[in-house]
Amino acid sequence: MTEALTTEVLTTEIRGRVAVLTLKRPDKLNAIGTPTLDRLETELHRLRGEPDVRALVIAGAGRAFSAGADLDEIGNCAGPYDFRAFVHRTTDVLDLLEAYPKPSVAAIHGFAFGGGLELCLACDLRVAEAGARLGVPEMRLGVLPGAAGTQRLPRLAPPAIAKQMILTGDPITAERAHSVGLVNELAEPGGALEAALELADRLAAGAPRALEAGKHLVDRGPGMDLRTAIAYERETVTALFTTLDREEGLRAFRERRDPEFQGR
Repeated sequence: MTEALTTEVLTTEIRGRVAVLTLKRPDKLNAIGTPTLDRLETELHRLRGEPDVRALVIAGAGRAFSAGADLDEIGNCAGPYDFRAFVHRTTDVLDLLEAYPKPSVAAIHGFAFGGGLELCLACDLRVAEAGARLGVPEMRLGVLPGAAGTQRLPRLAPPAIAKQMILTGDPITAERAHSVGLVNELAEPGGALEAALELADRLAAGAPRALEAGKHLVDRGPGMDLRTAIAYERETVTALFTTLDREEGLRAFRERRDPEFQGR
């Protein structure tokens, strides 16, 4: 089943068990302003209550994923407190995406710069077309990434690579990003969305409770000491053992068929 909801700045399309959220300001290179953030937040809350949606893809319309934050809106900030409010709003929505219980995949084409790359960093996985460029050019404007770019980037790429990107403002290619682990999969030119959908379909085939628990363990474990993290993992896996999906997974394995998980 495919259904779509279109707004001025964002399109949401349901493709089977995957929701595709597309930034829809191609004339502005999908610059991210408050209206986009508001719609993204609304859709994340709405889709959280849709049990048939089990994974997300974030994409951009037109010739690029996103050029970054809306500089027109930033230029209208009366002072640092207005700018801080904009940065705070952006960070809150990206935090919501990062903590979203369903796995998310960014489909990067053209380029993802500044806030656009920060949006990709808040996703669980990233697929990029060969030749695409990823960067945080804020240094060239005399500032720095302000929506967790200086924090998420060195957690996903080697710190030396992240530091070079942040301090020079120079972008890297998708091929380079893939080689250092920032991008999970490379796609052929023009194929980022389809490759991201294929990956999201594989994610959506997993047991929903196990997917959510797996995300949580990987995200939170590094903040614990190893012994505590292992104990937390042990308790989480034990809880999953009591689910009906675990029973279905074992039954499907014995019957040599694909499991049909229900999230119970």
